[in-house]
Amino acid sequence: MAISVFDLFKVGIGPSSSHTVGPMRAARLFALRLQREGLLTRVARVRCELLGSLGATGKGHGSDRAVQLGLMGHEPDSVQIDAIPGWLQAVHDTHRLAILGEHEAHFNPDHDLLLDGRRSLPFHPNAMTLTATDASGKVLLDEAWYSVGGGFVVSQDVAEHPDRQAGIAPGPDALPLPFHCAAELLTLCEQHRLSIATLMRRNETHWRSDQATCEGLRTIWQAMQACVRRGCGIDERQPDELPGGFKVKRRAPQVHQRLLGAQGATDPLQQMDWVTLWALAVNEENASGGRVVTAPTNGAAGIVPAVLHHAMHHLPGATEQRMEDFLLTAAAIGLLCKENASISGAEVGCQGEVGVACAMAAAGLCAVMGGTPEQVENAAEIGLEHHLGLTCDPVGGLVQIPCIERNAVGAVQAIHAARLALLGDGRHRVSLDQAILTMKQTGADMQNRYKETSLGGLAVNIVAC
Repeated sequence: MAISVFDLFKVGIGPSSSHTVGPMRAARLFALRLQREGLLTRVARVRCELLGSLGATGKGHGSDRAVQLGLMGHEPDSVQIDAIPGWLQAVHDTHRLAILGEHEAHFNPDHDLLLDGRRSLPFHPNAMTLTATDASGKVLLDEAWYSVGGGFVVSQDVAEHPDRQAGIAPGPDALPLPFHCAAELLTLCEQHRLSIATLMRRNETHWRSDQATCEGLRTIWQAMQACVRRGCGIDERQPDELPGGFKVKRRAPQVHQRLLGAQGATDPLQQMDWVTLWALAVNEENASGGRVVTAPTNGAAGIVPAVLHHAMHHLPGATEQRMEDFLLTAAAIGLLCKENASISGAEVGCQGEVGVACAMAAAGLCAVMGGTPEQVENAAEIGLEHHLGLTCDPVGGLVQIPCIERNAVGAVQAIHAARLALLGDGRHRVSLDQAILTMKQTGADMQNRYKETSLGGLAVNIVAC
């Protein structure tokens, strides 16, 4: 399928794009199918099973809550976050859930929402099944869905028959300037004398006008800025601790105050402290279930915004055009990684999340600092290459340790990758395509306990107190 910049950058809620945003979207699509096929009023009970990685870390990632919200008809980009606890408490107390807000059915979260990390389905580790029955127990609708990373979801029907995707989304060759790998992207840029951002902008005209693309990018940037402000405690005071048994303390508000007090100091690396702050702010918001932008996932949501803040606040002459070019360039790298490997931690480990986000941010920064397409591709390759093999081992199934700090480190690495690429002429030994292929192969070789199951790595060496 053809992937738009707005497929990669989506406004959603934390703590996970694959475990929160994806299940919410899948559950809502299931409910909408019940409505579309005239089955909704006959539903007496709904059940859901979260399997594989969704079952293993679903509690810590909010998958159970997301399914209920999706069945109610809520969407990740518009759900009223402050109202969520009350809605879920009502379902828990009454064992009644209003599907799409209009038809009540029996739903007991303790019995109708099962998490089974031992069982998986073949298409993808993030699998879930949804079943609706009538008053006699007859199955009205039974579907399997897969959350394949970054909030993208695929139904069992499409998984078994990929050709049917064409009726839902256009194929990549429908775009004005289609490309399937970085080599093709660079060739098109050279043939048409375009930057990567301009090429992406032309492809976006398949879906909307250029003005609408600009407005959409502005909305994404505004959401990123709002997330940073909330994470820093600028607009409102946030709880000192993040939810979960580890009682992890928010650091962004204190770091923000410290940096404000140190303005004007002669520390040459203070800019890096601001980048660290911006990444911490986003990922602490994500860990608390706040509203973030998938970039390309929630677990890696802090890197692109942090580096974009750096480009807009630390580099002279910032314009809205710079923001647009940054995001469009970053999206080109993200879609290459998604098409040719994965952006799912449950499929390839954190190299597919933080590694890809670092590559995206490095490319975006390199582009707005005047890099050629070849230098931009080099920056992305550097960012990805040095995250190869990175495991996804969230402690306690929470997107906190090591995820929050990992974003801060990844953001600084992205800046280094961009600047390193700009020191050269774009010629380098390892191509981005080779790095992406290596990520895919490494992910296939990686043991499942290192792929978002909390069964290996730090997750088994750090004990909750």
